[in-house]
Amino acid sequence: MLYGITAATTALLVTALLAALLRLPALRFGILDRRRQRPLPLLGGVAVALVTCLVAAAGEWTGYARLGPETMRLLVAAGAVALLGLVADVRRVKARFLVGGTAVAAACVVPYGDTGFWLGVPAVAWIVLVAVGFKALDHADALAGTVGVLTAFGVGVCAAAEVMDELAVLLSVLAAALTGFLLPNWHPARVGLGATGSLFVGFVLASSAVITRAGHDPAASAGVLYGLSALAVTDLVLVAVSRRLAGRPLLRGAPDHLAHRLRRAGLTPQGTTVLLGAAALPGVVVGVLVHLGRLGATAAWWVGAGSALVVLALLHIKPYGPRRQPRVPVQDSVRASRRMASSQVGAQLRVRNG
Repeated sequence: MLYGITAATTALLVTALLAALLRLPALRFGILDRRRQRPLPLLGGVAVALVTCLVAAAGEWTGYARLGPETMRLLVAAGAVALLGLVADVRRVKARFLVGGTAVAAACVVPYGDTGFWLGVPAVAWIVLVAVGFKALDHADALAGTVGVLTAFGVGVCAAAEVMDELAVLLSVLAAALTGFLLPNWHPARVGLGATGSLFVGFVLASSAVITRAGHDPAASAGVLYGLSALAVTDLVLVAVSRRLAGRPLLRGAPDHLAHRLRRAGLTPQGTTVLLGAAALPGVVVGVLVHLGRLGATAAWWVGAGSALVVLALLHIKPYGPRRQPRVPVQDSVRASRRMASSQVGAQLRVRNG
């Protein structure tokens, strides 16, 4: 207990300090999110991933909190995903490489001995989906961090109920690190998670949930996994449906996520984060209660129904502006104006001669 409190406190304080310090090299080397109204430094995710890995590994090295081979494998795979995200933050990387790399890492942590191959494949897909979903949540100040803290607590309770103490320690350290990161990330944010932190957080949370539910009833497990990450999945579904209906490319960024639409509806940045955090909480609670056996697996249907209503309601908020007209080359416009002028002169001559 004392070690857990010490580890969580250390993770919180060191992450807050390191995230603030990494803001300077991010500005110096141009590692910025330029899609926002003001460029945002992106090395805050390095602080979250680095502190989480080091504090959790310190328990293994000192012998106070042994992680075990399964959790150590998860930590190594999550570190690889964070490095992949760092590459994406420093230079542009195509989405298929991020998805492919995350899928390879996920395939290394799924407990196939408990899930079997045929359930292990959708488990890998789910881990990738949630990791990408948390990356998509990083479109607003403090949103991914707030949802990550709530989800980490929920998955940690599930792990503790399965007597997976090493996994519960890792999740508590992650929750503390994200809490420390929220100090410089609250609006107006001074540093952001970037792909490094958002992919790392989503990967650890989804992988931990899959490991915790391995060996349980598949239908109930699907409900638990969905409840724990309902908000991230809802954001992805909203974006996919909206872009499909508008005829826009699925992978082209646009201000059409949850927070963007709520801001268009008149909410403040802080109010948007608080509202979406509160919206994520019921799904997490339902996932935990279904895992503990306090609710039936059908309770996840109510979470799904609520998500569907949110998607339908927010689709009425139009995030896209008018389509830009294709540019006409200068030479073509000059030729067109000459033809128009010559046709007008010809018409005048015909009128005079007539």
